[in-house]
Formats: sequence, structure tokens, C-alpha cells
Amino acid sequence: MVKKFIDGYCYLLNWVIAISLAVMVVLVFGNVVMRYAFNSGITLSEELSRWLFVWMTFMGAIVALKERGHLGTDMLVGKLGPGGKKFCLALSYALMLYICWLLFSGAYQQTLINWDSTSAVMEVSMAWIYAPGVVFAVLGGLILLTELWRLLSGQMRDEDLVMIQESEESPHGADKA
Repeated sequence: MVKKFIDGYCYLLNWVIAISLAVMVVLVFGNVVMRYAFNSGITLSEELSRWLFVWMTFMGAIVALKERGHLGTDMLVGKLGPGGKKFCLALSYALMLYICWLLFSGAYQQTLINWDSTSAVMEVSMAWIYAPGVVFAVLGGLILLTELWRLLSGQMRDEDLVMIQESEESPHGADKA
């Protein structure tokens, strides 16, 4: 049930990211055309694009976490046996959960501090610029807890014990194709 929920919100996040990117392109391109052709501009273009970029970055990080798409190396872990791989994976999940907690507490405090401050152009609460950190920490933490549970309960296959995927440019990645 949790896996279905995670898959569903990652699917939704992919759409939100695509729509945000489209809005950013339209705003920035429209602003450039307005400045050069009509000597005016879209006032909120820069600020809204910046905010959408921040949200897109954090939402993309959630999707990449779920798909194990973040950069990494398996130079050490690849040489370990299944027990060593499980230990390293459990340790990495524990460290990432700690980082999610740090991100959550810091972003939450900044959200509360900036709740009554408004942005210069859009005049929207500045809490919205810190909120994606809270969202990432909660949703990323849920993904990590689910994966940690799969590891500790023995539901994870041996090939899933290394979190990175081979690059298409590496000699090993080319052989798998």
C-alpha cells in the first residue's frame, strides 16, 4: 500500500515538474520577447520562475530518490559480500534519514520565521520558498523508511543492495544494453 502511494505521488510529481518547466519557459521567453520587442516585461516572471525552479529541484530529487537516480559509486560496496552490502545500505539509509531530519527541522523553522514576510514582486509569503525543503524531507523520508523496512525484513533482492545504476557511458553500462 505504501509503495502504491509512493508510485502515485511520484507520478504526480513528474507531471507537476513538467508543468512547472513549461510555465518557466513561457515566462522567461515571454519576458525576453517583451523586453526586446516592446521595451517592457512581465513583472513577476523572474521571481515566479525562480520559485518554480526551487520547487522543481526538490520535487525532482524526490523522484530521483525513488528511482535510485542520484549519482554514486559502488567501488567499495561492489566488492563486498551480501552481508557487507546490506550493512552499508542500512547505514546509508540511516544517514540519509538523519539528513532528512536536519533538512526538515531547518526548512520548517525557516518556513515559520518567514511566514509573515512577503516577496518583493508577487507579495506572497516567503514561507513558500522554504516549504519545498519540508516537503522533500517528509516524502523522501517516507521513501527511505519504506526501503529500509524492505531491507530489514528481507524483502530486498541481492541485486537491489547497491543503490546506484550503471551509467550508459561506462564500459559496464554499455555491455548491459
